[in-house]
Amino acid sequence: MSFPDLSHEKHYSVLELAKQWGVCGDMIRRFFADEPGVLRIGHADKRGKRRYVSLRIPESVVRRVHARLNKEPK
Repeated sequence: MSFPDLSHEKHYSVLELAKQWGVCGDMIRRFFADEPGVLRIGHADKRGKRRYVSLRIPESVVRRVHARLNKEPK
């Protein structure tokens, strides 16, 4: 699978988007957890320790998810 080059786009942190959208960080993490194009930085699983994964979300991914969330139900 080929992805477009997202390296030159503005990337948002979870907290930036949470403030901008007026929701909690956990909700932003749920919205973007499995979205293609989101950078996942950190360790997903360490024995006996809390997982720590930092998300960086490209602007085009933010727009795509926002449009999907704003779709009128059919």
